[in-house]
Amino acid sequence: MNLLVVGCSHHRTPLALRERLAFDPGQIVSALSALRTRWPQTEAVLLSTCNRVELYLGGEEEQIPSAEQAAAFLAQFHALDSNLIQPYLYAYEDEDAVRHLFSVASSLDSMVLGEAQILGQVKQAYHLATQQGATGPILHAAFQTAVKVARRVANETALHQHRVSIPSVAVADFAQQVFDRFDDKQVLVIGAGEMAEETLKYLQQQGAQQIMVINRSLERAEQLAQCWHGRAVPWNQLVQAAAAADVIISTTGAQEPILTAETFRQVAALRRRWPLFILDLAVPRDVEPAVGEQSGVYLFSIDDLKATCEANRQQRDAELPAAMRIIEEETARFMANLHHKASTPLIVQLRQDWQRWKNHELQRLFNKLPHLDDHARGEIRQAFDRLVNKMLHLPLDTLRDQSRHGVPHNLLDALAKLFRLKD
Repeated sequence: MNLLVVGCSHHRTPLALRERLAFDPGQIVSALSALRTRWPQTEAVLLSTCNRVELYLGGEEEQIPSAEQAAAFLAQFHALDSNLIQPYLYAYEDEDAVRHLFSVASSLDSMVLGEAQILGQVKQAYHLATQQGATGPILHAAFQTAVKVARRVANETALHQHRVSIPSVAVADFAQQVFDRFDDKQVLVIGAGEMAEETLKYLQQQGAQQIMVINRSLERAEQLAQCWHGRAVPWNQLVQAAAAADVIISTTGAQEPILTAETFRQVAALRRRWPLFILDLAVPRDVEPAVGEQSGVYLFSIDDLKATCEANRQQRDAELPAAMRIIEEETARFMANLHHKASTPLIVQLRQDWQRWKNHELQRLFNKLPHLDDHARGEIRQAFDRLVNKMLHLPLDTLRDQSRHGVPHNLLDALAKLFRLKD
């Protein structure tokens, strides 16, 4: 039984390339179908998020594609040159693949250590693959165990209790000091950066439903707005949109402030309700500091949030060794169970074959010695049983011991060939 994962992530792959390799749900269905057509005996799960694209494969060694073939498949699906993506891809096999999956599901491999969304994304990818009939016993076991491992990390460590990303701190530690609810608040996003998108994610978790997106490129604003069930606003309506907002998130790449003190006076003249929470995530800043001096305005920049993020990060990092111990423990347990399952059929068949040979020889002996009474036949039968058990004891005991530590495939293959066991 083999496990393989091939993919890319935020660790070493630029966002522009991750975007080209990303799969939407419809593409995942098509990709899984195409993969199963090419490799019918292969189990597959395709995980695609904003930070990673990973193809998990399971099956017998000769039944699943190689890492190179899997990488080529990902490139071909998106009509990309394999040489373009190859330097950014990683591949993990068997125990390393299991450890990686458990780490991903437990958010130890995330851009924001301990973030909770990845577990839901892993479960969704697994369920989608299962609905398409692309999973089997190996990936069923791996992904179901990954969910249990993630829950154990969450329950036995404080990893998820300390927010460390600027957007999460902004929403949970600062915005909630201004507003006790967000389902009735109007949110305005200026620009279309990753930080704005991540902040929207946290705001929606808190109930935000009314979202406006404004960007110099209306097309890009429409794309982001569609992702978050909001509406795009033309750039020339910035003042009106800001006046209608309760929360403003600004993340443009402008070299000069977008909301100057003068512009904000126009906004203030149109506003009908206060307070106003402004999160300026841009560098250089999009909002002039003087705006924050206005009554009813709560303005926070990245610098305002970094100290809280760093304090939380130190507390979270202290929990990392405990989380890693859980990952290692669960990986070792999973691999032991996997290898045990792989060796059990061979052990059963070997015993059955020897029992069949024993019974054949006993019957042959009894046919030659018809004068033997039942007692003598019983003694001979027990002697044959002891002999078979003793001859099998050492090799099978060694095989069981090896299976607990990861029985090598060449050992299983050698044993199967030596005794001419069936697949």
